[in-house]
Amino acid sequence: MATADSSRHVGVTEALLQVARRYADAHVNGEGFAATSIDSVALLRETSPSPLQHAITKPLVALVLQGRKRVTMGARTFEFGAGESLLITMDVPTVSQITTASAAAPYYSFVMQLDLGVITDLLSEMRALPAVPDQPVRVDPTETEVAEAALRLIRLLDRPGPIALLGRQLVRELHYWLLVGRHGNAIRALGVTDSHAHRIARAVEILRKKFTEPLRVETLANAAGMSLSAFHTHFRSITTLTPLQFQKQLRLLEARRRLLAEGAAISSTAYGVGYESVTQFTREYARMFGQPPGRSIREARALAHSHEVL
Repeated sequence: MATADSSRHVGVTEALLQVARRYADAHVNGEGFAATSIDSVALLRETSPSPLQHAITKPLVALVLQGRKRVTMGARTFEFGAGESLLITMDVPTVSQITTASAAAPYYSFVMQLDLGVITDLLSEMRALPAVPDQPVRVDPTETEVAEAALRLIRLLDRPGPIALLGRQLVRELHYWLLVGRHGNAIRALGVTDSHAHRIARAVEILRKKFTEPLRVETLANAAGMSLSAFHTHFRSITTLTPLQFQKQLRLLEARRRLLAEGAAISSTAYGVGYESVTQFTREYARMFGQPPGRSIREARALAHSHEVL
C-alpha cells in the first residue's frame, strides 16, 4: 500500500509540473507571473535566481513544482523546493528569494490566495478540530490530494466553459484538502470568527486600505474587538510588527512599486504614500531596501536597458 501511495504521489507531482510548465510558459509576463482566469490563482516562472523581494503577503499557499526558494520572516528562514508547500496564514512581512532556477530548469510554483469566506464556509460544514495557536509561516511536504486538486484546476484553465462552471468548486476542494491536511490547524484559525488571527485580520484589512492616512491605533483595536493593550500584544505576536511598523512597510512597498514600475518622482511618491518629509522617507526607504530610492531607480533602469540590449 505504501508503495502504491508513493507511486501515485510521484505520478501526480510529475503531471502537475508538466501541466504547470505548459501553462506558465505560454502565459508568463515579463515579471515571471502567469495570471489565470481565477483571480486567486497564479503560476510563477523564473529562469534565474531572483534578487531579494520584500512584501507583506496576503494569506496564501504556494506549491513549489521545480527549483528552490528562501523566505525569511523575522528571525526565521525557510528553505524549500520541489515537492514542498509554503503556507502563509496572516499578512506578515517577508523577504523572499528564488535561489535555484535556470533557463534549462526554471523555477515553477502554483500560488493560491486563501479565501476566508471559503474557509469559514467549509468549517461550518465540517466537524473540524478547534484551532490552536500556530506559526503564520510554515513549510511542509505537498500532500497528494492537494497536488491532485491543483492539477485538475490547471488542466481547465485554458477551457473557458468548464473553468467558468467548475473553477470555484475546484478552489473550494483545494481549500478542503488543505484544511484536513498538514496545514489544517494554521488555516482553521482564519475561519474561526472569534480567534485572535481572525480579529487581527480585520484590523490588517483596514490598514491595507488606509495605510496612507494618519494611524489611529484605537480605531484598529475597536475593529478587532480588543482593548488597546491586548491588540498591541496580539498584533505583534501574529504579524511580528507593531501597527506603526506595519503601516510603514506598506507605505514603503507601495512607494517602491510607484518608483520602479511607474517611474514616479521621489518627492511626489513620498507625499503620495503618506510621508510628510522626503528626508524621512529616503532614510526609511534605504533602511528597508538597502539603498536610497535614487539608486534603486538607476539600477532598475540599467537592468531594463541591459535586457533590451540582450
